[in-house]
Amino acid sequence: MNSTDGGGSSTEIKVPKVPESRVDEFASRLHGTLGRPGDPDYDRARTVWNGMIDRHPALVARCADDEDVIAAVGFARDNGLPLAVRGGGHGVAGHALCDGGLVIDLSGMRRVDVDPRTRRVRAQGGCTLADVDTETQHHGLAVPLGVVSATGIAGLTLSGGMGWLRRAYGLSCDNLVSATVVTADGRLLEAGEGAHPDLFWAIRGGGGNFGVVTSFEYRAQPLGPEVFFCNVYYPADRTTEVLRACERYVAEAPDQAAPLGVLGRVPEDEAFPAASHGDPFTAVLALYPGAPEEGARALRALREITEPICDLSGTMPYTQAQKLLDEDYPDGRRYYWKSVDAPELGEELIGRLRAHAAEAPSADSTIDVWYQGGAMARVGDEDTAFANRGAPYLFGIEGNWDEDADSAANIAWVRETFADLTSFSDGGVYLNFPGFLEEGEQLVRRGYGKNFDRLAEVKAVYDPGNLFRMNANVRPGTGTS
Repeated sequence: MNSTDGGGSSTEIKVPKVPESRVDEFASRLHGTLGRPGDPDYDRARTVWNGMIDRHPALVARCADDEDVIAAVGFARDNGLPLAVRGGGHGVAGHALCDGGLVIDLSGMRRVDVDPRTRRVRAQGGCTLADVDTETQHHGLAVPLGVVSATGIAGLTLSGGMGWLRRAYGLSCDNLVSATVVTADGRLLEAGEGAHPDLFWAIRGGGGNFGVVTSFEYRAQPLGPEVFFCNVYYPADRTTEVLRACERYVAEAPDQAAPLGVLGRVPEDEAFPAASHGDPFTAVLALYPGAPEEGARALRALREITEPICDLSGTMPYTQAQKLLDEDYPDGRRYYWKSVDAPELGEELIGRLRAHAAEAPSADSTIDVWYQGGAMARVGDEDTAFANRGAPYLFGIEGNWDEDADSAANIAWVRETFADLTSFSDGGVYLNFPGFLEEGEQLVRRGYGKNFDRLAEVKAVYDPGNLFRMNANVRPGTGTS
């Protein structure tokens, strides 16, 4: 069958022929359901958030429990089928689907259990941020997760997990206590500090290379139900002043606030002054994870840098703050992102950021400046598989557009911006914003840094045949590759 991947290339997919009787027998063992081409809901089953991803799996196992996942892993392994794993389906690179193979779909496994006494949260692998936030907020708790509520917790956590709480409490993977993992040989393992510590180390930043994580146990933090959220938009001609002010803020303020700078264009939305629609802006977003009245005082400096276009800041439920960016990332839009770390924020670099943002073909595209440090930087680069923690800045280059005819121009903008910003970088990238991994192992090595060889050794233990390769893939090795 012919397949077009998210990058637009066409390849011939050769799929091992599996007897229909064997497929039927597999389907009969599932507590969930097995989808196939021709089923009424097949197209829905192969649709993910990123509209660029157009793949045609041969089978979609909608798993109901761990036993289904074990059966599906075994079926793919024993029949030589390509295997992809779908959690929330929000991953920008489209790893949740494969052509001609089997998709393990966890989206029906969304149970969340909260123990308010121990502040532990157990969430199944198909959960989204909204699923976890809803349940934890019943108890005045929050797990440090991402910034868009429809994001799946699995892909987010396995490759790090950058959110509003990163400076206060660290990355999502830093708050992981344990996880249940189905490995390539069909074992269901509980990985934590006291059991399979090598696997536990690897899944905290090493992506989906080591198995299917069917549940995550997190450490939660007291937070909410209301928080103060900074959401202020400044004219783009004050970009240097705004980004410098955020730089001073994180250097002088406690770790609680983690600003996100956004360079983009004012949308045609009634929340913004009509005269500003289409104008370039530099926004500052930040959530204060304490009492709202404290947050209003603590974040005032970020709201008074200069005269704003508008200030949408205020006190709101934590669950609402977690959804503020949702409407900017609707299902079916086309997305192509890359990222790059930087050790400093010099005048020339800020000028490049502003120039590239102004050149974006789509008014919905942005360049995001993630101010890092705080709790996430106090974890050693080799303590978890997530590397490049010491970089104070991460730039997310987000190509976001609607029409397929505009794809080439938007992809070219992201690639050109990435290539230019790389000259200011020590080499690190964030593998939740990977593009389509065109650079292959070179980009993966940059993402995993000095941890790459150790990850290859762990991969050789738990997945020597590289069954789990629809990801930022680390091939099994001995640490000498």
